[in-house]
Order: sequence, then structure tokens, then C-alpha cells
Amino acid sequence: MRILNPAVATFSVFLLLTTANATEDRSVAPLLDELQQPDQDDWQRLERQITRLWSRSGSASADLLLQRGRDAMRRGQVAEAIEHFTALIDHAPDFAEGYHARATAWFMDGKLGRALDDLTEALARNPHHFSALAGMGRIFEDLSEFERARAAYRAANAIHPHRIDVRTALERLERRLNGTAL
Repeated sequence: MRILNPAVATFSVFLLLTTANATEDRSVAPLLDELQQPDQDDWQRLERQITRLWSRSGSASADLLLQRGRDAMRRGQVAEAIEHFTALIDHAPDFAEGYHARATAWFMDGKLGRALDDLTEALARNPHHFSALAGMGRIFEDLSEFERARAAYRAANAIHPHRIDVRTALERLERRLNGTAL
């Protein structure tokens, strides 16, 4: 029986994960490009595809923790969801969706500072995460930090120009800040 050198095994896993992440990045990039087209009629399908790809960590146990947290959120069990998402982040600290999901739970729990921290972490790992940017805009708006809210919404809109909630928020903020609509 041949014993694999631990360094070689670690490097092999690293190569496998790097290849998987590069493949995922290549699969999301064209979808993001399509999503940005102003005349895109099928944007909801594209949004679902992108979100589905972003929800794949590459680890069955991490994906299970994400699903358990989402299920707890659907049941209204926010504290339980936060526990699952925290375990997910501990298990897969580079997985942006773990931070985004926990930020949503923190927001639902009224802990806006923690939600902002997690959104910042999600965006550090996935700067194209339009939902994290929109969430950040919402929190800044709730905190009456209107310039920061507008900047976050603009960034989300640049990536995903079809979200009605983001466009509505931008119009609202433009009226508030400039006295005019877009």
C-alpha cells in the first residue's frame, strides 16, 4: 500500500479547489455579462442561475449548513439560522454566500452592525454580489447614511440593472439628496 505524502495531498486538494473556483468564475462571468444588457428580458432566470452558482461551496457539508440555515430562516427561527451560518463560515471561511446569508439573518434580528460586517466580508470574497450590495444599501438607508446607501445601490445597479427594488431605492435617494428623480 502506498502512502501519499501529506504535502502532496494538500497541494492536490488546493489544485482541485482552485480549478473548481476558476470554473465557477468562468461560468458566472458570462451570466453577469448577459444580466447587464439593458434589453435583457430573461433577467429573472439569469439571476436565479447566478444565485444558484454562488450557493455552491464545493463542499457537501458546507452546502448542507447553508441549506439548514435557509430552512431555519423560512421557519422564522433566526437564532438557529445564525448558528448554522456561523458554523458554515467556520467550515468554509472563503465562501461568500455564508456571510451573505448570515448578514440577512443578522438584519432580520435587528443587528445592523453585524449585518454590515458580514456584507463587507461577502463583498470582499465576491465583489459582484449584487444582493449583498443591495442589502448594504438598505442598511445604510435605514441608518440615514444616504450617500453611502446611494453608492451601494448604484454599485448593485451597475451589476444588475433590472432589480426594481434597487431602481426604486435609487429614485427615492436621488429625490432625497438632490430634490429630483432619476
